[in-house]
Amino acid sequence: MAVSVEHLKTIPERVFQQLREAIVEGTIPAGTKISEAELAQTYGISRGPLREAISQLAAMGLVERRANVGARVIQMSSDHLLDIFRVREALEGMAARLAAAKMTPEQVQTLMETLDQHGETINEDAGNNYFQESGDLDFHYQVVMGSGSDHLIKLLCNDLYYLVRLYRYQFGMRSKRGPIAIVEHRNIAEAIARGDGEMAELLMRSHIRASRENVERLLTQQN
Repeated sequence: MAVSVEHLKTIPERVFQQLREAIVEGTIPAGTKISEAELAQTYGISRGPLREAISQLAAMGLVERRANVGARVIQMSSDHLLDIFRVREALEGMAARLAAAKMTPEQVQTLMETLDQHGETINEDAGNNYFQESGDLDFHYQVVMGSGSDHLIKLLCNDLYYLVRLYRYQFGMRSKRGPIAIVEHRNIAEAIARGDGEMAELLMRSHIRASRENVERLLTQQN
């Protein structure tokens, strides 16, 4: 009898993932104080596994702990968001270079199919928004995983990835850059498919830099 991966997860792992999604999607808003008693009741668990999950969230930067105050969901700032984009530009550029050398033909095919789906989604959206799903459906996530670098995967897929998603939800980062972004993604994917690591890195860095500049404009308009 087959056992699902979900059933193999420990209680702290399941609670960690549930809390992570609740924080990223704003169900638990930014700045909210973490009440162990309330969360233990909500998830029907003891405080031990809950504290372990909260420790993981703190290590990711989604929760902050302060002496005599306790744990709170991280409060966003535009400076923090822009700093993350600068870090991503360097790290994802390197990930794209490595992906060009290491991604299998099957992985590249999946990447291209993902972009086809994204293109259809953008065309169907009246505002040409480009807001990707999480995990394997995210173009950037696939490229980083394709790099084969454990360090880059940890930094970009386990840490910064969820911070970026958090900020997207917080600031409503649905710009009209969709048609341009999908072309940039396709150019990156084509460079990876050709095995041209230098071009893949150059295009990825340029793409993320353009995204950061767009976010800066959006933030200026909101102020």
